[in-house]
This record gives sequence, C-alpha cells and structure tokens, in this order.
Amino acid sequence: MKVILYMAISINGMIAKSNDDTSWITTKEWNSYSSAVRKAGSLIVGRRTYNILTKQPEFSEFKDVTLVVVSKERNLELVSQKHSIADSPKEALKLLKDFEEVVVAGGGILNNAFLAENLIDEIYLDIEPIIISEGIPLFRGKEFKKNLRFLGQKKISDNEIQLHYQIIK
Repeated sequence: MKVILYMAISINGMIAKSNDDTSWITTKEWNSYSSAVRKAGSLIVGRRTYNILTKQPEFSEFKDVTLVVVSKERNLELVSQKHSIADSPKEALKLLKDFEEVVVAGGGILNNAFLAENLIDEIYLDIEPIIISEGIPLFRGKEFKKNLRFLGQKKISDNEIQLHYQIIK
C-alpha cells in the first residue's frame, strides 16, 4: 500500500486560516485533489477536517470513496456507511488494508502524526498563490525530521503549482 499525503497549502505553508476557512483554495486545485482521492478510492482525515469537508457541496464527489476519520471521539456523527473512525494512524491504515493507495489529507495534527510514525510514502503539495498570516500549518505536533526526494512538479493553473516528493525512509 502506498500512503500519499495530499494537501493544498499557502505559499507560507498554511492549510487553512485560523478559523478553519479554506475558501482561498481554487476550483482547479480542488479538481486535482478530488481526482487523486477518487483514483485511490480511499481517504483519511482528522475530525475537524471531516466536519469541514462533509459540509462542502463538492463532497458529493466522494460518494464512492471509503473514508476513515482519525479521532479519539468515538461518538462522531458519520454521514455515510462508507465512513468509519480509527483511534490512530496505524488503525486507519489497517481499516484500508485492501487499497493499493491511500490519501491522507489533514489537518496539521494528523499530517504530523502520520509523518512522525513514518507512515507516509509520498507527498503532493498544491501551492496556492496566497500568504496567510495566521493559520493552521501543514504540520503541527511532535518534532521530527524527514528527508525528501523531489519526484516532479506540475502546473495546475497559471498561478498554482503542484510539487511531488517521496519520503526517504
């Protein structure tokens, strides 16, 4: 199984404003992300990201995606029978063991947990042309260091670029 971290970020590494607002993410970036998730057929997110994502009209694109929410909160209201809850990153991956690819998509604490436990194989970063002074960083939590190998870049639009990295293990 290949585990891919896929995130849209500001140029200074924020994945959302402090109030969880991600309205600055463009339709072209969403389409790139949505395509990757639908191709994998699986998605792992944290509780806050789940609550935000499921309220978006575009979330209907994921009706056939198996989704796992990593949360200690077991009484979380799930919006689909294809969704489940896991206590940890490793448990989430066990629930998705039959998938060839799994996409991890935030938030910052969850991203950090997966990387700190050495569970990510590749990273896709869609860089949006915005600077956010205060917000939620791409990684937040326990300190770690990872070396990356650059695999490529792709222009998403005239103002957006996607960077692709492999985690060196």
